Amino acid sequence: MAKDWSIEGRYAEWCSCTLGCPCESMEAPSEGHCTGAVAFEIEKGHCEGVSLDGMKVVATFYFPRAIHHGDGHMQPILEEGISDAQRDAIFYILSGEDQPVGTMFQIFSVIVDHHHDPVFTTIDFDWDIKARTARVEVPNSLRVRSEPIRNPVTDDAHRMITVLPDGWMFHEAEGVAGFAKSTGDLKFDLNRAHSSLAHVAWGPNGLKYDLAESRRRFPLT
Repeated sequence: MAKDWSIEGRYAEWCSCTLGCPCESMEAPSEGHCTGAVAFEIEKGHCEGVSLDGMKVVATFYFPRAIHHGDGHMQPILEEGISDAQRDAIFYILSGEDQPVGTMFQIFSVIVDHHHDPVFTTIDFDWDIKARTARVEVPNSLRVRSEPIRNPVTDDAHRMITVLPDGWMFHEAEGVAGFAKSTGDLKFDLNRAHSSLAHVAWGPNGLKYDLAESRRRFPLT
């Protein structure tokens, strides 16, 4: 029987695509492959009776082709010191178990074929969607940051919003410039590549809110 769970929080992603990631518009990845990291901090969440409030979750990934071709690699990174119950709860959610076809974690369960051992360590997570900045650091493994896209002529900050009415990860996100380096199992070094920042709300049936409700709850302006 499916468990009752809910996650609402702050989300960031970094990948090897050019600014404005073509994959989010159903195009092939810019470099032919896709690698990078995702991270989210749970502001409010639970799984059955287990509180997930305040948990930080990071994962590095690599796909040799467009992600829908599968054969992906992923390594989860969780904070040390979380309880066994919290660990089991978050792994249940991430597994996609009991979740409908086409929802985010169910999709990842199909396209990720190589699961690297999880890392338990400290995670520094800073995120400010109004300033369009983010930073995640994992000691001796991962350092990623985001900043506003800059006009190459004037150096003025440029705003780019991605709107996905039928999105599966988020409905609306701030597009920013990403800088990311991983020296862990899945290595990459990205400079001024794609990054997105978004408020997220997920449950057993995927995104909890439609675009209109998401905008009402998590306005970008």
